[in-house]
Amino acid sequence: MGEPGIIKKLDEDVVNRIAAGEIVQRPANALKELIENSLDAKATNIIITVKAGGLKYLQIQDNGTGIRHEDLSIVCERFTTSKLREYEDLQAISTYGFRGEALASISHIAHLTILTKTADSKCAFKATYENSKLKGSPKACAGNNGTQITVEDLFYNVIARKRALRSANEEYTHIMEVVGGYAIHNSHVGFTLKKFGENTDIKTQINSSVIENVRIIHGNSIARELLEIEVKDETLKMSVHGFITNVNYSNKKGALLLFINHRLVDCVSIRKAIDAVYSTYLPKNAHSFVYISIELDPRNVDVNVHPTKHEVQFLYEEQIIDKIKTCVESKLLSCNSSRVMYTQARLPGATAVEEIIKKTTDGAKMYAKDLVRVNADTQKINKFFQIADKNSPVDKKAATKTDEEEKERNVVMDVDNNESEVIGPNKVAGEETELHNDINGEAAKLPGVINEIDDELENSIEMEPKARQEKWRDHVNVDKGNLSYIDPKESFKTRKFVYERVETKLTSVRQLRVAIEEKVNNNLREILANLIFIACIDCHKSLIQHSTKLYLCNTTRMAEELFYETILYDFQNFGLIKLSNPLPLEELLVLGLNTPEADSDVMKEVGDLREMAKEMTKFLTSKRAMLLEYFSLEMNAEGELLALPLLLDGHTPFMGALPTYLVRLVTEVNWDAEKECFDSFSRQTAIFYSQPNPDDNENVMKAEQWKQEHIIFPAIRRYFLPPSSFVDSGAILQIANLSDLYKVFERC
Repeated sequence: MGEPGIIKKLDEDVVNRIAAGEIVQRPANALKELIENSLDAKATNIIITVKAGGLKYLQIQDNGTGIRHEDLSIVCERFTTSKLREYEDLQAISTYGFRGEALASISHIAHLTILTKTADSKCAFKATYENSKLKGSPKACAGNNGTQITVEDLFYNVIARKRALRSANEEYTHIMEVVGGYAIHNSHVGFTLKKFGENTDIKTQINSSVIENVRIIHGNSIARELLEIEVKDETLKMSVHGFITNVNYSNKKGALLLFINHRLVDCVSIRKAIDAVYSTYLPKNAHSFVYISIELDPRNVDVNVHPTKHEVQFLYEEQIIDKIKTCVESKLLSCNSSRVMYTQARLPGATAVEEIIKKTTDGAKMYAKDLVRVNADTQKINKFFQIADKNSPVDKKAATKTDEEEKERNVVMDVDNNESEVIGPNKVAGEETELHNDINGEAAKLPGVINEIDDELENSIEMEPKARQEKWRDHVNVDKGNLSYIDPKESFKTRKFVYERVETKLTSVRQLRVAIEEKVNNNLREILANLIFIACIDCHKSLIQHSTKLYLCNTTRMAEELFYETILYDFQNFGLIKLSNPLPLEELLVLGLNTPEADSDVMKEVGDLREMAKEMTKFLTSKRAMLLEYFSLEMNAEGELLALPLLLDGHTPFMGALPTYLVRLVTEVNWDAEKECFDSFSRQTAIFYSQPNPDDNENVMKAEQWKQEHIIFPAIRRYFLPPSSFVDSGAILQIANLSDLYKVFERC
């Protein structure tokens, strides 16, 4: 039998190094301790710089109270602290640190330098430490109020620990998690995290909010889905506040930020309870984002149960967890309706068409319910409707039109000094003559004027060729355009131009563009980017197809949003629709004030409409320079309208709505603030340009339908950014699904 081993007292240096290994397991642990020290020092701004994942270089700088000069000699010794005097104080501890081991442990496994200055000190002092001892005396130097701690060559004397760490990038990820957690919880403190010599990765503002910091650190996809929770219980002396994601959000890797009395800790029982609640709503292996801050009576919490203070124990654990679980469950249950709306928008996938085509080309078996029409020669829905006899007077008249007349009826683009002008002799001149004669005579009523304008306008913009061969070629081209794949990421934002454009530098316009992009519904964009036009139901509604699903669209509403976005994204780059004869604004405004849309009671209070029209004309004329430069709406000093903006090639607005549009420019546009002015002007102009011709004449209806199929919907496919409000407003509704129809007919 061998001799028993001799028990010896370990050397103090060995003891300290072992203790350091328990407290500082990786760079993120060291940083956590240093951040908590800064927060205890009442810092409002913390800057962290990292090199090689914190192993080579780790620096934290704050603007807190600093360290006294006389305390620098013992600040890195074990069990030296300003937060605890007696053991009983631990029962009601309210600060992060209390043991006084963090700096001591770091100094045993790294080279530590402290630069600090208090508010009443005339200069800063710099001190270097090794194995808890001060190397030399502190040196006076320049510095800001607060403390800067630099840790270099971490684990330089613990080679096994250093080799056990995988990579610098992984360690930096852990550091980002720590900084992100404390930045979200301490939203009143500004946090900055960056790699040495590189750009900033995390930067939050002082006095920010929890949601804003979540958006900065974790992205808008989480921030927009957050729900606030709050629980208070006087019996348990507990208050809970936090934010959880609703059931629309899920991720393979969940996140739980749990703070108990402002300490970032982990609690397995709370995590399991929350996962159990979400398992009812989320798919298998999907998790949520949860931030919870629990404040308990310090006497009910034991914080001294883990070397890194990563865990705590507290009284009434089961009751507290049950309260939290009930609160989360009720909050998720209350938002279940919003989940249904979101799920409906997500059903149509943009990849469905690609997958079907891929299966076909690979020779896989294709079921009838998955077939999508991809041949332009295939019959369209128009075949099942009555078509006028070829020998009818209308068709004969159309067939006998000369080439010269057809040329005049089409829109001609005339480029002069890089300015596009749309000149249509029959189109605009005819309208102006009719309207001008009516105004001067003052004998015709408004409906008659509108009807005449409708006839002239619609006859002028009906650009569908009448010849059989040209008509067939045109439909084939449109069908091919329908079937070509468009990346949903393409839109107004990604357009490229071969000609020089004016790029606006106005902040207000850029903010309005950003607002459009933030409200985009990506699922609707996928549908509209690769839609197939089916038919017009009337001048306000159309049918489109995406994959094997059929949708009902509010064409007027979609056209309004399309023109609104066009105005903002083509700001200062519009062509001109020149009027061959100037139109007097005053007469147009009188007509607009006489329309049925005008409030009769308001008009009585206004008094003489002619005087009101004169004031409106004077007002619009005073704005003519700005309107021409930004929107290509041209007027002269005599109060005459010379040109309208060209928003979409081949599209001319319904001129019957022009008088009302001019009145609304005066009454509905906010001319006092720049951003609101551009927003409201764009909206009113979009409403004007989206109005269809309400005439039920057959030729007018055909022209209106042709314009929707060949001009409006191709632009929607290529550029439109549909807002999320379309989901709730019913602007686009799914009315049929081929797979579901097959199931119905199989049962018949």
